Amino acid sequence: MNYRNVLLVVCDLEESKKFYADVLGLTVEVDFGANVTLTGGVCLQTIRSWQQLIGSQSVRLGGNAAELYFEEENFEAFVQKLQQFDLEYVHEMTEQPWGQRAVRFYDPDRHMIEVAEPMQAVAQRFRAAGMSAEQIAARMDVPVAMVEQW
Repeated sequence: MNYRNVLLVVCDLEESKKFYADVLGLTVEVDFGANVTLTGGVCLQTIRSWQQLIGSQSVRLGGNAAELYFEEENFEAFVQKLQQFDLEYVHEMTEQPWGQRAVRFYDPDRHMIEVAEPMQAVAQRFRAAGMSAEQIAARMDVPVAMVEQW
């Protein structure tokens, strides 16, 4: 068995393609009409075609029990970029208990998206602040060897 993609059902395919391109920089790799595959393996499916596929008119969009997770090397610039969009935030930039900074928001169909700084960048930020490898490992709740590798 091979895991391939995540598929999100969307109300307006063109609006969703624009959102994912403008906000996250994803582009269409394959376009099947009612279904597109974006870079990174995110698939978008129209709600009408999804209803036909599953044989149901009842489709519930949104929620907060799952998210698409992305990491961004230039995290501060990305957070600044988000200000140009009219987004519904779950929360603006916050620091997680292990030190990683993240922002969560919804796409046009209320699928939750998280964008965070890579864990290696967190360790490097803590090192630049003068923390030892042992202090960083304790703060991030990871092994010292992992911190040293980063």
